[in-house]
Amino acid sequence: MKRLITGVLTSAAWLLLLLLGPFPLFWLAITALAGVALTEYLTIVLPDLSKQTRIPLILFGLLPLLGAYSGEATGVLCGLTLALVALLLHTLSRYTSFTQPYEVISRSGFGYLYLSLCSAYLVLLMALPQGRFWLLLLTATTAASDTAAFYTGSKFGKHKLCPSISPGKTWEGFIGGLIGSLGAALLVQHFFLPGQGLVWICLIVLLLGCLGAAGDLSESVIKRAFGVKDSGNLLPGHGGLLDRIDSLLLTAPVLYYLLYLQTGLC
Repeated sequence: MKRLITGVLTSAAWLLLLLLGPFPLFWLAITALAGVALTEYLTIVLPDLSKQTRIPLILFGLLPLLGAYSGEATGVLCGLTLALVALLLHTLSRYTSFTQPYEVISRSGFGYLYLSLCSAYLVLLMALPQGRFWLLLLTATTAASDTAAFYTGSKFGKHKLCPSISPGKTWEGFIGGLIGSLGAALLVQHFFLPGQGLVWICLIVLLLGCLGAAGDLSESVIKRAFGVKDSGNLLPGHGGLLDRIDSLLLTAPVLYYLLYLQTGLC
């Protein structure tokens, strides 16, 4: 019940923000959520650092999100460059206070690529024409895929998808997730994106479905490496924020560039 209530409340809040929130509010919300996800990530991969020591690393990681406010990929890349430069200079200035300085650089830097950069593409998608509806398609297919994969895998799952990383995931659940995501995408296309061809939508969803599963497994690799079950306890019944957005992290940039490619070809 706790999981269901949390899911309903967070979904309602997201839909309100997505469909009714102005761009500055959406950008501010994504930036704040990225800050929470970075906090969870750094707590996992750099557990020996104090909260005060992690604060500058989190602030540096928000620079790509600040650059995303421009609505251009150039702004995001500029923010990422500044984040990496700031991380290096900060580590050099406090070199003797870190037990493993290279671990701080490498693990924080990967977090900027994995979380900050990918999260920023949610903002870039919002800035596109019909961006709200493409984000709706992205999140609807992700949610439908997760739900369908869970129930299909629970009932019919026999063949393990990647047992060394996530023993609970099965090929049956993966296929069920793809079918669920296709169904959700076709509903969004019918009501909100009628000008988009069915074949194009199906190709997008199949690709994003595979990448979503890869994103989920990628977070599992990180948690397994550090012996962590959940990224946090922010969302009752669901774990941390990172546990809920892992499927979006790889799909958002790919969807952005697929739409960019479509625009360039038209």
